[in-house]
Amino acid sequence: MNASALEDFSTRAIHGAYDRAGHQGALNPPIYWSSTFAFDSAAQGAARFSGEAAGMIYTRVTNPTVQTLEARLAELEGAEAGLAFGSGMGAIASLVWTLLRPGDELLVDLTLYGCTHALANHVLPQFGIAVRTADFTRPETLAEQLGDRTRLVLFETPANPNMRVIDIEAVAALAHRLSPALVAVDSTYCTPYLQQPLALGADVVVHSLTKYINGHGDVIAGALLGREVLVQQIRMQGLKELTGACLSPMDAFLVLRGLKTLALRMDRHCQSAQRIAERLAAHPAVAQVHYPGLDSHPQHAICRRQMRQPGGMLSFELKDGLEAGIRFIDALRLFTRAVSLGDAESLAQHPASMTHSTYTPEERIAHQIAEGLIRLSIGLEDADALWEDLDRALAAGAARLTT
Repeated sequence: MNASALEDFSTRAIHGAYDRAGHQGALNPPIYWSSTFAFDSAAQGAARFSGEAAGMIYTRVTNPTVQTLEARLAELEGAEAGLAFGSGMGAIASLVWTLLRPGDELLVDLTLYGCTHALANHVLPQFGIAVRTADFTRPETLAEQLGDRTRLVLFETPANPNMRVIDIEAVAALAHRLSPALVAVDSTYCTPYLQQPLALGADVVVHSLTKYINGHGDVIAGALLGREVLVQQIRMQGLKELTGACLSPMDAFLVLRGLKTLALRMDRHCQSAQRIAERLAAHPAVAQVHYPGLDSHPQHAICRRQMRQPGGMLSFELKDGLEAGIRFIDALRLFTRAVSLGDAESLAQHPASMTHSTYTPEERIAHQIAEGLIRLSIGLEDADALWEDLDRALAAGAARLTT
């Protein structure tokens, strides 16, 4: 992406979809603390409920502060419309419950965030929805899984937590050719700054705004972006009637604040992650590093083609497995032992016992999540200080194992 395009992204992330003249000249979008909104007449109320007239109804449906966030995200993602939620899982659940009916089929990738995996594999089958799984890193294998009853294809790229990268364009083209399915991409790891799935053929983009887009570890929020007709269907069914997973005006304001520095933060996250991944790959205690920016990553070429930078997330496996992983986690001092990601603080977690504990041990093996896998969210601290902490923890773990 050239310099002028990057500057344009930052400009739109700060100024997009907001007219100060309509809000008393306020520099920042005001927080509209109101659960409901008045109508001038019964006719106006009826027109808003029917969708014939624009305007506010009730904050569970939308709110002026939330609406600004939705419009700004849509602009950054290249979407016709956006819809904000109280969490990333609220976005995914609202999408699923709006589109799928008993007898329909959902096709998902091998690796999913733990709660998405639980919804797909442990909840939806109870309601007569068939869930199929495939290795999306090999798009040619999807053909036998796609059919007339496939209504939704859902995947993450890069995938959480093993950093598998999926060719969005190839999967979308195949799904649209062989089924009536919509293609939804969870692009939380990338944000619109690093990757734009809609431009590659996807129908829907989902984000956990909790992560990089907010970036400060103080909000739970989600978003869904796509075509206007689809987004409004999900708004009036999935959000309004099926989940009620609405975003508060205050949290929308905080996400808008975070958006202003998104490009700057992502550049720093990515630069530090690359340096740390290279050092981990050379460490004698490390068996394998999963980071798309390394030449050794199996989908490195796809990363270079569809992502502007390789991201701020990485994972790695220690040679001595599960016990070494736990000892390593416990030896960290600067990295915070916590789930989530995309904060200013660097975070470390053990997926098998934390975010992906909803998988059975057998499922983790089948879905390529090693028991000793460590996931790192590289924050905004000094990269050398982060490496000193990791190096010390690796040495401490190895020393314990040899005593």
